[in-house]
Amino acid sequence: MTTRTFARRAALAGAALTAALALTACGGDGHSSPEMGHGTPGTGGPSATATGAAAFGDADAMFAQMMIPHHQQAVEMADLAATWAADPEVKRLAAEIKAAQAPEIATMSGWLAAWGRPVPSPGAEMPHMDHGMPGMMSDADMTKLAAASGREFDRQFLTMMIAHHEGAVTMARDEIAKGVNAEAKALAGQIVSSQQAEIDTMRKILGRF
Repeated sequence: MTTRTFARRAALAGAALTAALALTACGGDGHSSPEMGHGTPGTGGPSATATGAAAFGDADAMFAQMMIPHHQQAVEMADLAATWAADPEVKRLAAEIKAAQAPEIATMSGWLAAWGRPVPSPGAEMPHMDHGMPGMMSDADMTKLAAASGREFDRQFLTMMIAHHEGAVTMARDEIAKGVNAEAKALAGQIVSSQQAEIDTMRKILGRF
């Protein structure tokens, strides 16, 4: 064996060992190693994840954990509109909101599962709930909406959903500013653009009443 061939094989073996050690350090269960940490809470410090090269931070996890119940309430409101709304445009908009947000709930739930973070279930308290979720309706608000029908329902639905969307836009912009996960930031950008457009539409419909 020539000196050059031996050196080449030694280099390849060293590279393979380095890669193996790196994989071991990352762990195989989808959680980051203690040395890596999750960063300072709320700052979006990066962590290793089950998605390999993808990274997430506390801001990304908080975004998903707060946006999931936020979306779930919007879907609940949209379901009420399917039954109680009188205006065809309100019914159509409500169906579009449900069609857009239900898949986003599934996407964000998948991220949290991959990141080893708790996935919120309806009515459950999450660690970051003390930060508040802008635009969320209270139980009293939802009871009042469910009791309305016809034109009055349409008026309440639009007023509440505008506030709800504005809250989602605020949360999404916060993720864009503080998040580190590319997919989460992309979804946040999509939420900002789509829900701002829906806010404009709802204001126009409300202006007819």
